[in-house]
Amino acid sequence: TILNHSPASSGRYIGSPSLALLPNGDYVASHDFFGPKANHTISATTVIFVSEDKGATWQQVALLNPCFWGKLFVHEGALYLLGTSHEYGDVVIRRSEDGGRTWTTPGGPATGLLRQGRYHCAPCPTLIHNDRIWRSMEEFGGGDWGNFAARVMSAPVDADLLSAASWIFSQALPKREGFCWLEGNVLPDPEGQVVNVLRTNDTGDDRAALVHVSGDGQSLSHDPEADLIDMPGGGSKFTIRYDRQTTRYWSIVNKQTEPTAYRNNLVLASSADLRHWRVEAPLLYDADPHKHAWQYVDWQFEGDDMVFVSRTAFDDGLGGARSAHDANYYTFHRITDAVLDSGVKSGETPIFCTTTTDTTESSISGVYPARTSSRPGASEAIPNRALGRLAAGAGAERRR
Repeated sequence: TILNHSPASSGRYIGSPSLALLPNGDYVASHDFFGPKANHTISATTVIFVSEDKGATWQQVALLNPCFWGKLFVHEGALYLLGTSHEYGDVVIRRSEDGGRTWTTPGGPATGLLRQGRYHCAPCPTLIHNDRIWRSMEEFGGGDWGNFAARVMSAPVDADLLSAASWIFSQALPKREGFCWLEGNVLPDPEGQVVNVLRTNDTGDDRAALVHVSGDGQSLSHDPEADLIDMPGGGSKFTIRYDRQTTRYWSIVNKQTEPTAYRNNLVLASSADLRHWRVEAPLLYDADPHKHAWQYVDWQFEGDDMVFVSRTAFDDGLGGARSAHDANYYTFHRITDAVLDSGVKSGETPIFCTTTTDTTESSISGVYPARTSSRPGASEAIPNRALGRLAAGAGAERRR
């Protein structure tokens, strides 16, 4: 389903897809804009969408400014959006009590301005563990892109999350020689210790970095000999979630090797221990890495299904995306239990469930109807949902 379309000619590209599932069953999704006409380096804008029918249709309900790189999450019945004020801006958080339609304003340290400085992040997951809420953050040291120091921020689960006094920030762990790290996932490892699994941005390398977090959240450590891990998609932003039913960690990732790819190869991967990963199923693939991509995927389990949103670069009848990186679409996808049972077998070429693009839906606001599949694999089509099947031996492990 297409939530939004921003043509390349607008100079405003789709960024930071984020998805939350509300207790009442509604879905809330967000994205921001970047690019030469987006003003994202000074005062960034984030768009909020709501679906009341499981992602079949979406309504834009709010525009937030300033807000950049934000992640939606639900805590104690309220909806939050945590990110920065703009590119390399202050850390800010907002709260909504009405499902994303109205929001608090981060006007000061008591109302959502958590820390001033030059910070970087992405829509990375929050963790509830040991009576605290945890989240990754990076501090930009200036100079060239990638000069990021890893941090982890945390607060007591019963604290006022809008209050800066509730949060502590770990020490800054500077970037390592030979690669940069960013966009981390804070998780409990199999022993229950908090770790931060970060993208390494070694394009084509498929490796991630593991950083250990002290129990009090104050200090970080990394062993470059032991804590660089082989992970499909480790060189591009990913979201990892743990599933108690399968006792595995899961992610939807841009695998960049075998075959060589950028963000035009989307696969489902899992791990039992965060260090050893396997590809479970191919999801979406296009042979062109230059102007086609499904990237920065944020996803959730929902019963037997997996639902996700994507920053998508694809043909639109207007010249397509400026590049694979500079996406022109915001899309919602569902991997159903039935699809997992009957779809593509592991190792086969993925099938695309697609439909031709209707450029009348390119408005920034409005309700977008669910798309029906047609002409699978057509190059002039926009993907509607991924088809895939868990690898042999994993089918019995899917979430119930």
